[in-house]
Amino acid sequence: MLSGIQEILVLVIIMLAIFFVPRMLNRREESTPETPAIAISGKKRLAIVASILWPALMAGYFQPWKNNLVMFLYVGPGPVLFIWLVYWVFVGFRRGER
Repeated sequence: MLSGIQEILVLVIIMLAIFFVPRMLNRREESTPETPAIAISGKKRLAIVASILWPALMAGYFQPWKNNLVMFLYVGPGPVLFIWLVYWVFVGFRRGER
């Protein structure tokens, strides 16, 4: 009779260990906040969204798949590419890179 109670107690201890040990380990990990590898500011997020929306809107207006491909390239992705290149150069000078 005692062996049956011991087996039940062992099973209960194993079940408790399965449920509570991971929770105890996660609490230690949650105490140290993780920082993202790349932090993107709100201004950069806005610039990225605008960089996607502007060529999409210009593609809808000029419809380069029909006949206005050159005009679309000048007005759609052209300014976006130019602005990002100027930003890239500006950031390089600001950081003092050679």
